[in-house]
Amino acid sequence: MIKIDFNCDLGELSDGGALDAAVLPEITSASVACGFHAGGPAEMERTLALAKLCGCAVGAHPGFPDRANFGRTEMDVSPAEVRGYVLYQLGALAAFCRAAGVRMEYVKPHGALYNMAARDCALAGAVCEAVAAFDPSLILLGLSGSLMREAAQSAGLTFASEVFADRAYLPDGSLAPRGKPGAVIEDMDVISRRVVRMAREGVVEAIDGTLVPIRADSVCLHGDNPGAAEFAGRIRAALEREGVTLAPLREVVG
Repeated sequence: MIKIDFNCDLGELSDGGALDAAVLPEITSASVACGFHAGGPAEMERTLALAKLCGCAVGAHPGFPDRANFGRTEMDVSPAEVRGYVLYQLGALAAFCRAAGVRMEYVKPHGALYNMAARDCALAGAVCEAVAAFDPSLILLGLSGSLMREAAQSAGLTFASEVFADRAYLPDGSLAPRGKPGAVIEDMDVISRRVVRMAREGVVEAIDGTLVPIRADSVCLHGDNPGAAEFAGRIRAALEREGVTLAPLREVVG
């Protein structure tokens, strides 16, 4: 039996939670923005309440302190700064989790922090050091095939490999930069076929047509897309139609 987690980045929009509420019934894990790149106290509290209502697992989604660029612009930061950024944001979300009676299950860095840590050993180590210091039982969710796996193992953390439904890949397994044509995939039929292939075959077609081997513990759909709710429903239906079981992250990786 093939089992996979389906996560979405939520709590990032100031729309009263309408889009998040529509997406949550279709997914198994909610990666909640912690206030640096997007979101804030009201969004965290609201998103956790919605996730609890839907029985959806919750993870922290910490990013760079760069709201102007939605945390998607690389910054010149030291490992010590990254460790502090992550610890600070985990503490913020943990307070709201405790108040809501919700358990934080995993940590998934956001945007530029995610991509930089995927290829930089020192930054990957800083992220993992922060997570392990905060709560070593937390799962680290990172890009399949990246340096985050080794860093997590060194820190004694459980690592889960993530793949992306709506992002193009380069031949080396990294994500195509958002400024590159075709980096963000919008064709729903293409997205559905890609996700099923990633789950069942363990490969994804790169932007140049080559096949890249991946491990798909969790598939991500970005929640800041206006069509996210429809996309989430169709992805879920496509996976279930192909015999893939959707389950929360901890059930997938243990």
